Amino acid sequence: MDEILRLRGEIDSLNVEILSCLSKRAALAESIGREKERLGLGVRDPEREERQTAALLAGNRGPFSDDAIRKIFSVIYAESGRLQTPSGALSAAGRGALSVDCGRGVFVGGGSRILIAGPCSVEGEAQIMGIAERLSGSGVRMLRGGAFKPRTSPYSFQGLGKRALELLSRAAAAFGMACVSEATSEENVDMVAEYCDVVQIGARSMYNYPLLERAGRAGRPVLLKRHFSATIRELLLAAEYVLNAGNPNVILCERGIRTFETATRNTLDVSSIPILKLETRLPVIADVSHSAGRKDIAAPLAAAALAAGGDGIMVEVHPDPESALSDSRQQLTPSEFDAMVSAVRAFL
Repeated sequence: MDEILRLRGEIDSLNVEILSCLSKRAALAESIGREKERLGLGVRDPEREERQTAALLAGNRGPFSDDAIRKIFSVIYAESGRLQTPSGALSAAGRGALSVDCGRGVFVGGGSRILIAGPCSVEGEAQIMGIAERLSGSGVRMLRGGAFKPRTSPYSFQGLGKRALELLSRAAAAFGMACVSEATSEENVDMVAEYCDVVQIGARSMYNYPLLERAGRAGRPVLLKRHFSATIRELLLAAEYVLNAGNPNVILCERGIRTFETATRNTLDVSSIPILKLETRLPVIADVSHSAGRKDIAAPLAAAALAAGGDGIMVEVHPDPESALSDSRQQLTPSEFDAMVSAVRAFL
């Protein structure tokens, strides 16, 4: 028994040495991360990690198997990558909330709350200019509008593409607002970034990792929507693709998840908002239009999201929802939008 106690004592001492070495390695990783951020480089270098692992396996004489060594160091590599995340956006411990500068004097997060509104799709110049003028008078700081519309049916309206982006940008500038629109492919990220202040990644694209990486390199803040079947962890891992591309300006969007309930299009997961605020420094907003798929409960959903700590609300507003080319049931009229804002004023 004395020998067991002696050996255990040696293990305890080695554990302390291992922890000290890991802490030194972590400090070096953080320093490398700061330099990468300065140079605009990505965080993870899979080829280097593979070379490191190959060298370790070549020197492994047991008794740990090669597979065990791979598993141990894969965790170390992943945690090192997390430490190198730009500005520590996914580490809330001891740090304040991030404020994302969207340009034109518009900020999301950091204590301020924002209203993002506009039509589901940009349908023409008169439509978007008219709604922009109306919304700017109601306190909206960011204009939304779809240019590329990923629709369930290939026969549904797919958006006006570049023409929509031109009109959206012009309308936002005319009334002193920032604007946001969705990029649906790697090919149209640059086009969206050229015309819009914020690039949106829609729910259907949250798992499109090449698109996330490309958006992270586009030089614009990224509004990332949660997929309707994604866990909170999966949303955060998707955000890491953008962050690891060197872009710390990510806005998370809770837009409802798919459940067995049929009274709403999706179920707004209000609990995700305080969880995301606790676990990250990133701003979190809620899309109350896509979460419900109906406009008659937009106001209470908006109040719930803001009361839970949300940094803003995204909502669809159309001058004549019944004639809208997409998502007519969930779009508010301008007067309905004003009523919603009045109902949640205490939380703004």
